[in-house]
Amino acid sequence: MTWKSYKLDQQAQKLVLTYRDKKGVIGQSHKMRSTVAYGLERFWGEHLRLLGKNNDEEREKGKYWRETWTTFVKIMKDAGIKLPDDQVDGNNTPQVQDYAARLWALDIEDQRICLAVLTQFCDSLVWWTQRYKKAGDSDGEQ
Repeated sequence: MTWKSYKLDQQAQKLVLTYRDKKGVIGQSHKMRSTVAYGLERFWGEHLRLLGKNNDEEREKGKYWRETWTTFVKIMKDAGIKLPDDQVDGNNTPQVQDYAARLWALDIEDQRICLAVLTQFCDSLVWWTQRYKKAGDSDGEQ
């Protein structure tokens, strides 16, 4: 595996700046970084849980997770690894199962590369979150 930046840092900064004015949202970067250890499917699925909440702040967090995933899919496409990129309705169980199955069916080497890149991408998100967070936006985790 050789290193290419794929503008991870720039993409991360853009995401953090996009969501920085939404209370409590960019603190999700820390949760994203720890979720990488559980695999691609679990990372991807977190946006479905948050978007399904009846709370505007939680749904904004879900949008941040979804946009982070969408950006990651584009990064991996540039790296030559095609991840599923279709929108999934969290209430549609067959769609959720199909998407997860496609992630699990990836070649093991591609999975490892994806997780390595996602780890670095989330590290960049955390970095920019720490630089741009506002007072009262710590969410108890920064």
